[in-house]
Amino acid sequence: MSNTEKPSYYLTTPIYYVNGVPHLGTAYTTIAADALARFARMDGLDAWYLTGLDEHGQKVAQEAEKAGVSPQDWVDSVAPKFLEAWKALNISNDDFIRTTEERHITGVQRFFEKMRENGYIYQDTYAGYYCVPDETFFTDEQLAEFDEKNKAEGQPSVSEDGAPLCPDCQRPLTFVQEDNLFFRLSAFQDRLLAYYEENPSFICPEIRRNEVVSFVRSGLKDLSVSRTTFDWGVPITFAPGHVSYVWVDALINYITAIGYGSDDPEKQAQFKRRWPSQVQFVGKDIIRFHCVIWPAMLMAADIEPPEKVFAHGFLLTKGEKMSKSRGNAMSPAQLCEIFSVDGYRFYFLTDVQFGADGSISLERMAQVYNADLANSWGNLCSRAFNMTGKYFDGLVPTLSADTAERLSKELGNPLASLAEGLYGRYAAAMREVDYSGALAEAKKLVDRANLYVEESAPWNLAKAATEEPAAEESLAFVLYNILEAIRIVALLFAPVMPETSAEVFRRLGLGDVFETCDLEQSVGWGGLPAGNTVEIGAPLFPRLKEDEL
Repeated sequence: MSNTEKPSYYLTTPIYYVNGVPHLGTAYTTIAADALARFARMDGLDAWYLTGLDEHGQKVAQEAEKAGVSPQDWVDSVAPKFLEAWKALNISNDDFIRTTEERHITGVQRFFEKMRENGYIYQDTYAGYYCVPDETFFTDEQLAEFDEKNKAEGQPSVSEDGAPLCPDCQRPLTFVQEDNLFFRLSAFQDRLLAYYEENPSFICPEIRRNEVVSFVRSGLKDLSVSRTTFDWGVPITFAPGHVSYVWVDALINYITAIGYGSDDPEKQAQFKRRWPSQVQFVGKDIIRFHCVIWPAMLMAADIEPPEKVFAHGFLLTKGEKMSKSRGNAMSPAQLCEIFSVDGYRFYFLTDVQFGADGSISLERMAQVYNADLANSWGNLCSRAFNMTGKYFDGLVPTLSADTAERLSKELGNPLASLAEGLYGRYAAAMREVDYSGALAEAKKLVDRANLYVEESAPWNLAKAATEEPAAEESLAFVLYNILEAIRIVALLFAPVMPETSAEVFRRLGLGDVFETCDLEQSVGWGGLPAGNTVEIGAPLFPRLKEDEL
């Protein structure tokens, strides 16, 4: 079946702002989306995974000026760092959009023209406070709410110079007054509430949905969507001197990347096929942009909103949100050196419940790595591969169907029993973006296989086989079961730990694990061919010692 015959599955990360190198927070979202994209492809869908960079805005212009280069040269120097980071983390994105690309600029301009044509854009004067680092306007109501909260906590709400502090980053705000274009966001309050009601899975998890519904019910105000005090942005065709407000420009990337605004018939067909997207991943701090402003903008342009926006929580170190400004952001590259790329990916998608805030530490990462990967999964593979080499000359044991059926009745096969229905439990969790739940299902088979090794004691069967031919059959039966469980787990772990699963498949004499496009059929019991050559190899996850952290 060709990709065009498969159902489309389009998923996105937010496009990351070019204000620094990739960190654990941006990597967290990107890895999560990658795991779901890989699963979708293995599950028979035509997955298309987009990520990219947000390269416009006042802050970019200021940083470029400080560096003595043009804004374009400045963003051109940053973009490769993200591309290199995603390659190092084995990210399988299909596209990487930059908002300075012509395809995006043209699409944004046509989007604005459509909103204006439909009567949702008008010109007026904006006066209020603006956070340059976060590229965010704040209303008087938001600042009053922040001030009230800080007073209750005994914290300041203004700087030493008397400027209000940003509710998000606590840096001084700048007062701005300029002629802007405005979007009639207020016209969409009832339509948004109706959309949330009709599409309860649009905003996930549930706590974020409740937050957004409450916000919209409290009343929406029209939104400034252009700037005139600088020119580093997408020019608005019908308003000379105006460039798109960076957040509006950024949101539109999700459709310009797949052909919106293009005159090319193939790009237009791609947009029709891919949109609306299935899942848009965002951090909880930008949920109002994605669940209020973005769907309203789409409605204003006669475009259907995405099917789901999933807002994950923050990664916390010592109870604080991890961020560059707080100086507590760890480097993905440094952690990958310690835990490997797959160990890194596994930790963040199994120990941190996706959707909630997660407390992270080196010590906890080491505990998870040693317990779940080195001692459990890696040890299971090592023992099975070594025993296959020792007892069967490195070949997957061969048994007749009748013998295997007889031994299954006599000895039992708890691994096959546990594997029955495993796909359904695993896939259901993955489709709900519950990585911890999905991986827990796969780990159950790992744990049961380790126990099965101890219960069946292949080493004792091997000793008995020198005198009892029946013991050799039992040994072959047991070892095949262990190897088959490993094959199935490798398939289920592949979206999260692609390198390791590819290596396990190679050692089992199998093909590319990612050639799988019918996961349900592939994890059916008995798929490991007898007689395949099994390679021992080095430990998949060498145990970490305390002095290695």
